[in-house]
Amino acid sequence: MSALPLSGIRILDLTRVLAGPLSAQMLGDLGAEVIKVERPGTGDDARAFGPPYLVDPEGKANNNNSFYLCANRNKKSVTVNIATPEGQEIIRELAKTVDVFMENYKVGDLKRYGLDYESIRKINPGVIYCSVTGFGQTGPYAPRAGYDAIFQAMGGLMSVTGHMDGEPGAGPMKVGPSIVDYMTGMNTSIGILSALYHRKVNGGQGQHIDVCLLDTVIASLSHYAQIFLVNGKSPPRRGTWGNGGMPAGVFRCSDGELMLVVGNDAQFARTCAVLGAPELATNPKFLKNNDRVVHGKEIMAIYAGLFLKDTVAHWLTKLEEAGIPCGPVNDFAHVFADPHVQERGMRVKVKHKFGPELSLIRNALTFSETPITEYRAPPLLGEHTREILSSTLGYDEARLEALKKQGVI
Repeated sequence: MSALPLSGIRILDLTRVLAGPLSAQMLGDLGAEVIKVERPGTGDDARAFGPPYLVDPEGKANNNNSFYLCANRNKKSVTVNIATPEGQEIIRELAKTVDVFMENYKVGDLKRYGLDYESIRKINPGVIYCSVTGFGQTGPYAPRAGYDAIFQAMGGLMSVTGHMDGEPGAGPMKVGPSIVDYMTGMNTSIGILSALYHRKVNGGQGQHIDVCLLDTVIASLSHYAQIFLVNGKSPPRRGTWGNGGMPAGVFRCSDGELMLVVGNDAQFARTCAVLGAPELATNPKFLKNNDRVVHGKEIMAIYAGLFLKDTVAHWLTKLEEAGIPCGPVNDFAHVFADPHVQERGMRVKVKHKFGPELSLIRNALTFSETPITEYRAPPLLGEHTREILSSTLGYDEARLEALKKQGVI
């Protein structure tokens, strides 16, 4: 079995909250050594984003909550006050040793500390310096701050999410999880991996990567945004309806709901047969998918009445036998109890200092030759400060104690 893909790569991670930390976590999963820099005393902002928190062995309040835990495994936590000259020097010394420098401060903030790209490049010409921001390094909004929901709104995602006009509760709606942060984290990882490859095959050249949430959410709207670019019209909110094959949406059964997507005409004919209404497949109004899109409300209403006649389990069994894409509408209890999810190992358990084990979500990537086999718990605040500063920078105990007393670490 080979070493992990990023073994030998070292990353200095000055990102906080979610998008940047998620990317650094993924790179850590892939074998990179990730040194997470946090503020002494308070740490990553995510640590204060509310409960639930892990249970401290002594019952004391702590800063290890679910928001922080989801994005910081396979890292080492070092506390450094970068607002002090001594702290800035520590970061510069660490930056000399790394392949990647990640940050998500407001545009221009790190320049006043001498930690911007140009400053770091002077001491490490091959560095891959990645800036993750809300609005990017250029443009009139560049200085602004923002969080996931702001970009769901500004980027158009909320305009096409929610109940259809005319239905109760109609109006723009936020997607539940911080999906723009997650997608930005993925783009950040892709950018860093691409830059590392470029550096390797082009003689050691480093570069600055600019990734932002607004660009990411606009790009992620893909065919929805393309509709506007083709005809100048924004697509309407469709609730749970699909946006390609039809019929598609959540249907209520006698004891719950299921999600159905009929992707082509052959699937439509088989679905009608399963539902006991084969004649629908030869109705001129529903013959082709484009016809069913035009008459969407009518066919969806007919299907809604048919699905109410039996249970979720009954319909799922029959639809799966007929090769129709469908699935139950699961909450997380059902997700992690699902035998397929269990066999795929999506829940991993790691050792944690607060107890015998902590459950985390595994990395979604699987490799035949370099499998991700090690998951280390998200670190306690400053857990590795002394280790990193002594082993990497050669600081002795006296210097570490002096820095601690000064509030630098």
